Amino acid sequence: MKALFPVFCRPMGYVVMVIAVFMPILMALLGKVSDNNLLFYRECSKLLMMMGCIMIIFALSKDENEETEKVRNRAVRNAIFLTVLYIFINMLYRVFTRDLMSVDSSTFLIFLIINVLCVEYELNRIKIQKMFRGK
Repeated sequence: MKALFPVFCRPMGYVVMVIAVFMPILMALLGKVSDNNLLFYRECSKLLMMMGCIMIIFALSKDENEETEKVRNRAVRNAIFLTVLYIFINMLYRVFTRDLMSVDSSTFLIFLIINVLCVEYELNRIKIQKMFRGK
């Protein structure tokens, strides 16, 4: 999978993620959140997190090569597997608790977050392996 964004989008993606996490808390402290706009702030926060994850996943790395593309592909494969596992466990939990009312609408966000974790883990693992093999 080829990178779509320039190198600076990777750290900017993390900044967007931090803003998305703390924006609802900040708005609640400022008294801007009410029952009428709670859904709006929640969905905006989810969209910002999705944008941040996509920026992180598809940004060029400093030492971009074929191996980095393979890491992205493996990370997507692992993220798909872990997301399906998460959805399955969540569905089983709802069946056992007989919860008919709740609906999980954040599956894509969970997929993206797991994907970012897989990409970061793989890239750092390869970097550490190169460090120890090089000496």
